[in-house]
Amino acid sequence: MLSPGFSYITPLVSFGDAPLKGRRLIGYYMKKKKGYFITLEGIEGCGKSTQICHVARYFKRHKKPYIIVREPGGTKIGEKIREILLDKKNNAMAHSAEVLLYCAARAQIVHEVIAPALKKGITVICDRFYDSTIAYQGYGLGMDLRRVQDLCAFAADGLVPDITLLLDLPVKTGLTRAGRTDRIEGRSLRYHEKVRKGFLALARAHKRRFFVINATQKITAVKERIESILDDAFGS
Repeated sequence: MLSPGFSYITPLVSFGDAPLKGRRLIGYYMKKKKGYFITLEGIEGCGKSTQICHVARYFKRHKKPYIIVREPGGTKIGEKIREILLDKKNNAMAHSAEVLLYCAARAQIVHEVIAPALKKGITVICDRFYDSTIAYQGYGLGMDLRRVQDLCAFAADGLVPDITLLLDLPVKTGLTRAGRTDRIEGRSLRYHEKVRKGFLALARAHKRRFFVINATQKITAVKERIESILDDAFGS
């Protein structure tokens, strides 16, 4: 589902694949593809929904076409899968079924929305992508990480974010903000601690793509940090 007024640009290779030092790699990517793919990640209540709007406004100011999408969801099929995944009545869901449903929703949005937008030169700003699946289902549920990563790669059809903004904060703070209203938010504090550790492990493993941002700061401070990252990455 494309959000009117928003634009996204997503490259088909990650910063980690670029044969360059540093993070100012936009010139390299301009030769490789038309669009850029930016993802926002983090535990529950980290402020992604607020900051994703600021990212969109950044591209609007720079007159770059973009769209905003979310996971799971963003398509008619994906939104129905989202309802199943977040419904508290579905607590009997097998872990394997959970990860496969997330990947099914992702495969649909990549095919229907993200890949076509990128090919048209549109920047795609995505609220969660496969790093969330690895953190929540891999680290959080203790599933085999290699298997989860393989499923994610298959569902994404090889697509890798160019920039991943990880909004990090203590789990108790995030859960208090979120309100714990759905099936995933309602899981134990220990589970969410594992998820946070998973995100931070991913950030350490993919340092060129990930930017860890202190989400305990005021909204304006987080916004300014994100804009400085985008300025640096895009050579502004």
